[in-house]
Order: sequence, then structure tokens, then C-alpha cells
Amino acid sequence: MILGSFLASLRQMGDPRFRRVMWWGVLLAVALLVAVCAGFLMLGQAFTPETPTIPIIGQITGLHTLLSWASALFMVALSVFLMVPVASAFCGLFLEDVAKAVEDVHYPYLPPVPRQPFADIAIATINFVALVVTVNLGALALVAFVGPLIVPIFWAANGFLLGREYFTMAATRHLGRSGARDLRRRHSLRIWAAGLLMTVPLSVPLVNLVIPVLGAATFTHLFHKLAARDG
Repeated sequence: MILGSFLASLRQMGDPRFRRVMWWGVLLAVALLVAVCAGFLMLGQAFTPETPTIPIIGQITGLHTLLSWASALFMVALSVFLMVPVASAFCGLFLEDVAKAVEDVHYPYLPPVPRQPFADIAIATINFVALVVTVNLGALALVAFVGPLIVPIFWAANGFLLGREYFTMAATRHLGRSGARDLRRRHSLRIWAAGLLMTVPLSVPLVNLVIPVLGAATFTHLFHKLAARDG
């Protein structure tokens, strides 16, 4: 079921609606990471004198330049761990477009689905972005303690988060929040497995840019298959 949903989504990746959502997700993720980097830089410069004086050594110049380079390196480190999970979260803003593209091609017999209020989607997306960033920064803090085990921890955590959120978003369009939650609970292991399938390629550069949209389409297929199985 999971593999069939994934392959059906992969065959539709040329759809212009898929590409539009992918680029919006990437651009918003980059904007967020740049804003975080700029915020750290501004705080550092606001509370650090430009030429601090240290006893015996004397004045130290160029500290602001050093902070600028440090913030740039900090952004690079953040992007390695957060770029694609955050892009995946932002794609939630446009999941309706991906789901509609999938349903137009594969489920044309379904009745039209009213669009969810943008305010509800935005609130859910903001909450999910905050959760993804918090969990991944927590995983990043464990690197010194778990070493190479950080990779499977990263996969497991993001597989659970992305699978849970993407399936809920796809199911809510048809079942509402409570119905989506009930269906997700009945098939939690399968949804986590599908989330892992989406998360593992996040470690592959360039390939990871298409994963958010591919995942949204896969979970749309998965929802319809599970809903049909449950009647």
C-alpha cells in the first residue's frame, strides 16, 4: 500500500502544481533560516561592544566581523538539519493544491471538497514548524552524546512528525479533525512507516527538495486507500 502510493506520486511529479508548491516551500524555508540567522547576529551585535577591552591584552577589534562569519556558519549548520523538515512543514500551507492535483488525476469520481480556511491552515503550519524546529534542534544537541546514532534518531523523529502531520492534513479535508485523528490512530504504525520512507531521502542533497511534495502526494493516496479499507 505504501509503495504503491509512493510510486503513483512519483509518476505525477511533472505536474506544474507539484513544482509550484515545491518552490514555495523551499523559498519560505530559506527565508525563515535567514531570518533566524539575522536575529542571532543582531542580538550578538547589540550586546557586544565593537572594541571590547581585555585586561593585559588590551582592545580587540573586528569582533562584529567575527560574529558575522559565525552567524553565516551557524546558518549553514542549521540548514543541514532543518532545511528540508522546515520546507516540508511549509508545504503544509499548500497541501490542498497537491491533494487536489492527486485527486483530479487518480480520484476524479470524488465530490468537490471545500477549501479549508487559510487561517486554520496557517495556525496548524506555524505550530508544526515550531515543533519540527524544536525536535530537530533537540536532536542536534544530542550529537555529542550519541555520535553516529543521530542519523537513525533524526529519521525516526522526523518520520513520526512528518507522517503524522501530512496524513492528518490529507485526512482532515474529507473527515474533519476528529475523523482524521481517529483514522490516524488506527493505522499509526503504517503512517510512521510511510513517514520514514519520506524522511530517509532527506539526507540526499537535491533529491531532498522534492520530498515535501512527494510526501504530501503519497499521504493523499495513503489516506484514500486506508479510508476505503475502513469503509
